[in-house]
Amino acid sequence: MTPIQETILNKKTTNTPIWLMRQAGRYLPEFREIRKNNPDFIKLCLNETLSSEVTLQPLKRFELDAAIIFSDILMLPYGLNQKVEFKKDFGPQLGDLNIEDLVKINETEFLKKLDPVYKSIKKVSEQNLINNKSLIGFVGAPWTLLVYMINKHSPKKELEKKFFENKNLIKKILLILDKFLKIHIEQQIKNGANVIQIFDSWAGLLDENDLPNYIYNPTLSLVDYVKSLSVPVICFPRGIKNYKNYCDVVNPDVVNIDYDVDPISISKLINIPVQGGLDPKVLLTDISNLKKQALKYLDIFKDHPYIFNLGHGVLPQTNPEMVDYLVKMVKDY
Repeated sequence: MTPIQETILNKKTTNTPIWLMRQAGRYLPEFREIRKNNPDFIKLCLNETLSSEVTLQPLKRFELDAAIIFSDILMLPYGLNQKVEFKKDFGPQLGDLNIEDLVKINETEFLKKLDPVYKSIKKVSEQNLINNKSLIGFVGAPWTLLVYMINKHSPKKELEKKFFENKNLIKKILLILDKFLKIHIEQQIKNGANVIQIFDSWAGLLDENDLPNYIYNPTLSLVDYVKSLSVPVICFPRGIKNYKNYCDVVNPDVVNIDYDVDPISISKLINIPVQGGLDPKVLLTDISNLKKQALKYLDIFKDHPYIFNLGHGVLPQTNPEMVDYLVKMVKDY
C-alpha cells in the first residue's frame, strides 16, 4: 500500500505524504524545454511519450508520494468534439457548443480521441520510479466542465445571468457529462491510475441554493462510481463556502481544501482525510516564510489523516528549489 493509500484507507497519521497540484509542468526548466518545441498544449497532452515523460519529471527531482498524469480537465470536452485550444496569456478557449452533435457522440469515438491519455497512464504505471507511489488520474467535476463548455473560457469572477437561461440545455449537458466522465474515469483506472481526483475549479461561483443541482448531485454520482471501482476519490470543490456540507453530502474519501479556508475549523468539523490548503504564492516568498506556513498545516493536521498539498496548482514562476525544500521538510516532520 502506498503512503497516500495508507492515509486514505487506514486513516494513518504517523507520516504525511506529499504531492502537489500542477507538480508536472510550467515551473520546471525541463518541462519548458519540451513546451518550447510543442506549442500546441492539446497535442502535447495527446503525445503519450512526452506526456508520460512530463508526468515523471517531478518524481526524478523530488521525493513525492504520487505522480499525477500530465493532462487537462478539458480533454473531456475535446473528446466530445468541442474545439479546445489554449491561448498564451489568455487560457483555454472553447469552440461553439452544438447539443445536436453532442448527443450523437458514441463511446468508441470518444475513446479513440482520448486513447493517448490512457496509453500515457499505462506507460507511467510501468516505470520503476512509480514503485510505492500513487498514480493519480483526474477529471473535472460536471459543474466546472459545464461552465467551460457553455461559457467557452474561464469566467474569472462570475457568470453572466444568461448562463442559466436554457435550463433544458444544462440538464442535457450534465447527463452527457455524467456518462462520459464515468467512461473517462474507468479507462484511467484500467490503465493504472489508483487514485482519482475530481477538480471543481469553479465551485465558488454558485450560491448555496444552487449547490444541490449543480455540484452535490452530479459530483456524488461520480464519487459513488469511483468507489464502486474500489479506488479512493479526492474532491477539490475550490472556493466552496461550506466544506462540511459538501463532505456530508458528496462523501468523498478525501477533501482538498483551498487556501481561503481556515484549516483549524476544517480539522474540527471534517472527519474524513484532508488534503492541501497551502497558498501556492507562499512558494514565491522565502525559506523562513515557507517553513512557517507549511508547519502551520502540519501542526494543525498532525492528529488528522492529512496529505500535504497546495490550495491550488504550483505557479509558473516558482523556483524548483523551494519545492525541493518543502518536500524535504514535510518528509522530515
